[in-house]
Amino acid sequence: MRAGDPGADGYNSIPAAAVARLPVYRRVLLELLSTRTTTVSSTRLATLAGVNAAKVRKDLSYLGSFGIRGVGYNVEHLLYEVSRELGLTHDWPVLIAGLGNLGSALANYGGFQDRGFPVRALVDTDPDKVGRQVAGVPVGHLDELERIVAESGIAIGIVATPAGAAQDVVDRMVAVGIGSILNFAPVVVKTADGVSVRNVDLAVELQVLSFYQRRHVPGGLEDLLEPGLSPGRVSQTGR
Repeated sequence: MRAGDPGADGYNSIPAAAVARLPVYRRVLLELLSTRTTTVSSTRLATLAGVNAAKVRKDLSYLGSFGIRGVGYNVEHLLYEVSRELGLTHDWPVLIAGLGNLGSALANYGGFQDRGFPVRALVDTDPDKVGRQVAGVPVGHLDELERIVAESGIAIGIVATPAGAAQDVVDRMVAVGIGSILNFAPVVVKTADGVSVRNVDLAVELQVLSFYQRRHVPGGLEDLLEPGLSPGRVSQTGR
C-alpha cells in the first residue's frame, strides 16, 4: 500500500508528505532523548525539524493523541509511536543489487544496521565481483536472487546498477516478492501496483540545488559565464 492510499480497513492512511517528515521527527526525538529531555512542545519540535508547529501537530495527529496542552509531548513515548508507525520496532533486512562504486559504498555504510536495516545480501552479474565479500557479506549472482532472498529474509531491495540494467533488476526483485525498493539508478522504473519504490537520483537533487543557487548569486547565472561560453558550459574555475 502506498502512503496516502485507502487502507484495507477503509480509512485513509497518512499522507505521503507527512510520512516523509516522520523520519525527521524521529531523528530530532532521538537527539532530545540523548540529552535526557523528557517533554517537548510542538513549537520546539517544529523548530528543530525545520517545519511549522501547525504542521507538526497535524502530522502527529495521524498517529493518535499524544500531546498534553500546556505540557507538550512525552519524548520517549512519542519516539516509540513514530518508530512504530515507521515500522522500525524490528529490523528489515536489505539486499543491494549492483556493487559498483555506489553499491559498494552503500554496503560498507554502517548506518543502515544501526537504524534497523541490516544489509544481509549483495548481488551483481560481474564474475570478478561474484563470490567476493563486501563488508563481510558475500556477493551472489543476480541469477540466484530467488534463493538469496528466501534464505536472507529480504524485505527491501536497493538498486545501485547502471540505468540500463535497473528495470530488469527491479522486475526480478518484484518477481521474487520484494515489495519495497530504493532505486539509485538514474532512471524512473515501472512496477505493478502494490510495490513501493523510492527513486533517489543524486544528479537531479544537485540540479534542484542549482536552481536555488542561481538565485543566490548576484546578477544570476550570466555572471558565472566566461566570455564566449554557452550556459551549457559554465566555467569550473569558480569565478
